[in-house]
Parts: sequence; structure tokens; C-alpha cells
Amino acid sequence: MPCISAAAWYAGRMEKAARIFHSFAEAEKAEREYYRSLTPEQRLEILFDLVAAQHPHATEQRLERVCRIIKLQED
Repeated sequence: MPCISAAAWYAGRMEKAARIFHSFAEAEKAEREYYRSLTPEQRLEILFDLVAAQHPHATEQRLERVCRIIKLQED
């Protein structure tokens, strides 16, 4: 991926549309209905795109393994 900001990268991939709402409740309802209309695969694709935009090298990174030995108190 070229060196551009995550917001610019994602904005270039998404469909651009605008709607006018008369209240925040109406806008939130429309947003819920939109995401409800998507298939699970489409929702996951959006999630993966957002993660890739924020963390381009996430697939290369791994969690560090940590081991600790803790002595339990005997009662």
C-alpha cells in the first residue's frame, strides 16, 4: 500500500453518498438499518479494511509470549 494516511486510503475505497436527516435519532436509525442490510461477509470486509488502514503491518506483527510463575499462598 502506498504511503498515504489511513483516512485518505479508506475514503478512496468507500462509496460516497450524502443524506439529510432531521434528527440524530433518524440518522442513527438509518445507520443501523444500513449495517443490518449488509451480509456478514460485507461487515467483516469493512472491519478488515479499517484495521488494515490503521495497522498496515498487522499481519506481520505477533503478540509477545510472556510466562510468569506465581507462587500461590497456602492457607
